[in-house]
Amino acid sequence: MELRDIEIFLTLAEELHFGRTAERLHVTPSRVSQAIRKQERRVGAALFDRTSRHVELTLIGRRLFEDLQPMYLGMREGLDRAARAARGKTQVLRIGMTNANHQDLRPLLDAFEARHSACDVNIRHVGFNDPFGPLRTGAVDVQVAWLPVREADLTAGPVVYIEPVVLAVGAGHRLAARTSVSYEDLADEVVMGGARPAYWREALVPRRTPSGRLIPIGPVVNNSAEMLPLLSNGEAVSPAHAHAARYFPRPDIAYVPIHDAPPAQWALIWRTSAQPDLVRDLADTATRLGPITSPELEDRAIHP
Repeated sequence: MELRDIEIFLTLAEELHFGRTAERLHVTPSRVSQAIRKQERRVGAALFDRTSRHVELTLIGRRLFEDLQPMYLGMREGLDRAARAARGKTQVLRIGMTNANHQDLRPLLDAFEARHSACDVNIRHVGFNDPFGPLRTGAVDVQVAWLPVREADLTAGPVVYIEPVVLAVGAGHRLAARTSVSYEDLADEVVMGGARPAYWREALVPRRTPSGRLIPIGPVVNNSAEMLPLLSNGEAVSPAHAHAARYFPRPDIAYVPIHDAPPAQWALIWRTSAQPDLVRDLADTATRLGPITSPELEDRAIHP
């Protein structure tokens, strides 16, 4: 079995979605399907039960996943250590992010790397359907997440980034031409869901408008990429963080400020039971540097 095929199998076992697996590995969905069929022929049994709406591991697939994953991770870690050593790096800090704007955090990352020249800083994407899972399993060492985070086993550290909240809508939507909207407007729309847990989602997508009207929740999505076609087609709208307008600019999508949404605050999050020295140093660097304000928030301060 080729290494790439093993990687495809393990990723599909985590994502349980052919499209997300292809996106994460930068291959086509047909390449994912081809790899899984090849592995199933070799094993002689189905590894996944799949329909047009649902994908899940079979018992044999689950056993193969449990057997392969530790070996694969060990091999990758060995290769990564060798590559770091070749570059004079002896440490690694893995930062999980649900947001795509890690370049906005460059002042923090640069300040940290200036103190730790032998440390590699790796950015890992985290889906907002399971935002704290990779942190809990140790797949990432620290995470950047919007507040509030109220998890008994996790610690919310210093705020690192502050930005406004906008409403993402299709370019032809009735709200697209507005200079701003209110959360009150969402009672008349279908709003995307997917982020968990509920209290964390509601910091961005409230259950009710300021006057108490219910906000309808429609399609469930797991990441920003899944949102784009639904927005473009006008099937739903979604509150989003303002950096999306810079990182996902599209002619078919408009980003309208939500004037009664408080600014979103992003903070460092880590496991309470495990705060390695590198995580502690990153938090100390963030505290000394103070929160980074987004260009949109600075512009709002100049032109209220």
